[in-house]
Amino acid sequence: MTLLDETPDTRYLQLADTLAEAIRRGTLRPGDRLPSVRRCAQTHRVSINTVVSAYRTLEDRGLIEARPQSGFYVRSTLPALKMASAPSGRIEPPADDVLALIDTVFAAQQNPAFTNIALACPQTSDFYPGGKLGRMLSSQLRRQPDLIGQYPLPPGSLRLRQQIARRSMTLGMLLEPGDVVLTHGCMEALQLALRVTTKPGDCVGLESPTYFYLLPLLASLGLKALEIPTDPQLGLSLDALELLLNEKRLNAVIAMPTVQNPLGCTMPLAAKKRLARLMNDHQVPLIEDGLYAEIQFGGALSPAVKAFDRDGWVLFCSSFTKTLAPDFRVGWICGGRFHEALRKLKAVSSMSESQLLSETLATFLESGGYDHHLRNLRKRYAAQVDEARALIARHFPRGTLATQPAGGFVFWVEFPPGVDSVALFHQLLEEQICLTPGTLYSPSGRYRNALRLSCCYPFNARYTQALARLGARACEMSGLPPGIAQDG
Repeated sequence: MTLLDETPDTRYLQLADTLAEAIRRGTLRPGDRLPSVRRCAQTHRVSINTVVSAYRTLEDRGLIEARPQSGFYVRSTLPALKMASAPSGRIEPPADDVLALIDTVFAAQQNPAFTNIALACPQTSDFYPGGKLGRMLSSQLRRQPDLIGQYPLPPGSLRLRQQIARRSMTLGMLLEPGDVVLTHGCMEALQLALRVTTKPGDCVGLESPTYFYLLPLLASLGLKALEIPTDPQLGLSLDALELLLNEKRLNAVIAMPTVQNPLGCTMPLAAKKRLARLMNDHQVPLIEDGLYAEIQFGGALSPAVKAFDRDGWVLFCSSFTKTLAPDFRVGWICGGRFHEALRKLKAVSSMSESQLLSETLATFLESGGYDHHLRNLRKRYAAQVDEARALIARHFPRGTLATQPAGGFVFWVEFPPGVDSVALFHQLLEEQICLTPGTLYSPSGRYRNALRLSCCYPFNARYTQALARLGARACEMSGLPPGIAQDG
């Protein structure tokens, strides 16, 4: 699609997205001068007003700046994290204070009086096609009123499993409907995967930092966690993983190779192939969490590790909760060689998912509306991540670092020395602002100077003021001024 294919009122957004992608990829680097308004209009065959609107949009996102009598330039970007701190690799249960802090964070996140800047759950109809889904659900009920009075039985809606199998091709997977087990969200998929691949006392390798709710999940199943260093740009350290596999210290691994939570990074294609090969060669199951895999920025989607699974040692988990219908709580898992055990365990643990909700999702997917919805969602999240990073560059202490996510809506922030994110959490609770400290993302409670931020909220005054207050508190704690150093 070209700019000429867009309607006049959206061409400036398309142009802004194109230039933003060039900045993210490094084609346009900090300090580079953008083409003049007139030249840009000629190049892209749009009006001067369209270019002006696009440049203003990029200014709002914090990506470019106007210099008097000179033009528009790419701004000095927020410094990126280059390498995560390498964990010790010791096997230990989550510290009690980490689990207690998780409970405190969840309690605050559920309070509507609080401004949340970290919860990874889009909470307004702006991010979901709620109206369309509601109409489809009503239509489904009119056509099949008996659905409410029927028990859903395993393996669940065939129509939805057919659509999931069809969509899996966009991530490089070749699945059949019979390969798919519907679950109650992605968390049940992960729990089922752990239950069929491990036993109490086993050791599970986790990325570090990792999704914090995995810690109480592993503890509830009697499993030990071993942290594996994870690069904020390249993902899971495969050298460290290979060493652990050679030493036979792992019984399973949970990882998010595509749009990792909380870092936002995606592993390179060669690394994904190597990861699949390692797990198959050592015959250790990889539980691949693909929750954000369809919210990748840029062009073609990076394939799942499951796409390179040779002997069925990769279990792929996902759901529609982050992209389409959170309250439906419909997820799914493809279990590879563990499929039959998963199917039986799902049946005896929670039977099956709602047929009414599953059929409604299937109808939406069949209509083709999902792809259009995802395209808009990716653009919006990419823009909001840029805008949030610009606010951090403006308000957070000098020396603050942050990841540049490859998709999704969460990213990782690391403060300079002297800033304690747990102390910040408690201070900001008094101002009815909720964040998630970095210690939650490690079984051993590391990352006290870091936190995860989320960009899945409307960027209104309430959200931006909360980020500014966080920055001000961090500046007070560190004794450093706000703002990044500008390139000369």
